[in-house]
Amino acid sequence: MSDVVLMGIVNVTPDSFSDGGRWLDPEAAIAHGLELVAEGAGILDVGGESTRPGAAPVAADEEARRVVPVIAGLVAAGTHAQLSVDTTKATVAAAALDAGATYVNDVTALRGDPALAGLVADRGADCCLMHMQGEPRTMQREPRYDDVVDDVRAFLEARVAFAVGEGIAEARISVDPGIGFGKTLAHNLELLARLDALVALGFPVVVGTSRKSFLGAITGREDPAARVPATIAANVLAYTRGARVFRVHDVAPARDALLVAAATLRPHG
Repeated sequence: MSDVVLMGIVNVTPDSFSDGGRWLDPEAAIAHGLELVAEGAGILDVGGESTRPGAAPVAADEEARRVVPVIAGLVAAGTHAQLSVDTTKATVAAAALDAGATYVNDVTALRGDPALAGLVADRGADCCLMHMQGEPRTMQREPRYDDVVDDVRAFLEARVAFAVGEGIAEARISVDPGIGFGKTLAHNLELLARLDALVALGFPVVVGTSRKSFLGAITGREDPAARVPATIAANVLAYTRGARVFRVHDVAPARDALLVAAATLRPHG
């Protein structure tokens, strides 16, 4: 499964929708990250600010205080996984890169902080550009699109052009349709069904459906932790449409399902 990368989620926050507070202690977060790597994560995405719908913003110094010790601890532990910081702020990203991160995952696609694109370019870091309509506090208030896939594709194409113009190498860019970020259930399903239109942009497509509320709406599972099978189904379907990076809370079951999908779709004989 060399063409698939699992991005394990390490939320160092008190208020994430799925596991808020569970990994707030740095030692617990480091241990959790190492466990995810043992289960097959190739990237660990460390975040100190929740982006769930309605989430309150976090000051940059507090966000850095949460994520930097975790990244530094993972480096000290000798992890072979790539370390990502999930942030929209250049100062936080700089501190994380100083601590050993080499990837910046920005839900604003370099729109939130004017200094972030230049920082990523100067440091030679990888980055993920995600589509989000609005911002976390307001994104689920009646999101509308002419055609959600066409609109998201145009947005990502424009943000890639911006990133390249700021000096970020194309080979370091991934794109994310932002499932659940300013989208209705129908929008999310349409994006998953037509994901190949985004893959056609020519950049690795990151999919983050893990435990999200649209899966709960389909399955009737109110507890996010009970949405693992639904997450797996969404990831396998996304894989068949060309997605290759999967941001998940539950690495081991996602890995096994994607191994089977990859083996089945691979040419035989």
